[in-house]
Amino acid sequence: MKPSTALSALLFACFVNLASAADDHKGHAHNDKPGQPHSHDAKPQHGGVVSVIKDINYELVAKADSLTLYVNDHDQPVDTRNASATVTLLSASDKTESNLLPAGGNQLRAQGAFKIQAGTKAVAIVKFGDKPGQSVRFVLK
Repeated sequence: MKPSTALSALLFACFVNLASAADDHKGHAHNDKPGQPHSHDAKPQHGGVVSVIKDINYELVAKADSLTLYVNDHDQPVDTRNASATVTLLSASDKTESNLLPAGGNQLRAQGAFKIQAGTKAVAIVKFGDKPGQSVRFVLK
């Protein structure tokens, strides 16, 4: 093979690979800051608000008597038996912190009395076993 033909073949292979990689990431906004919510078309499955971090969907369902966090990886439930989370609810005049514990399947839950209103911000620190915690942010609707 001539040097120019080899170079052309190499360039063609690179462009094919780039096009394939771009196609695999449709729906992603890769200009987001690392570790920040990823712009997926994630829709709530349980009536809560969804935040996506590193391709993991976290859905927080906040009610006056409970907080439930559902965890899915590419629409597959994530086993939360060895997981825990701390959720901090922040409103204009209140700050409430609660520990969420495994509640079966892909759920972490806390029972109690919570002041839930539109615009309340929630920050969850989610830990799986001895792995470092992942910060997940939500704005309640």
